[in-house]
Amino acid sequence: MKFPLGQTVSTPGALEALQDSGQSPADFLNRHFSGDWGELSNNDKQANEDALLHGDRIFSSYHTSKGVKIWVITEADRSSTCILLPEEY
Repeated sequence: MKFPLGQTVSTPGALEALQDSGQSPADFLNRHFSGDWGELSNNDKQANEDALLHGDRIFSSYHTSKGVKIWVITEADRSSTCILLPEEY
């Protein structure tokens, strides 16, 4: 684990997408906290690496097995991590 997740929460849309794909929130949380930022640009991946050092927000982007985009965002203070769909941001 590269950083603490804090309280983990998910939006209704993300939970529905995960259920539809037969995947668990843990599938994406494990990737996120291990430093697999998913489908981000190199600049955004570097921003996450910098955030580990400076205490900024950490953002990852993935797709479910059904192709639905899922975001995982950990707050700068590491108090919480949310799984959500982009349109729920």
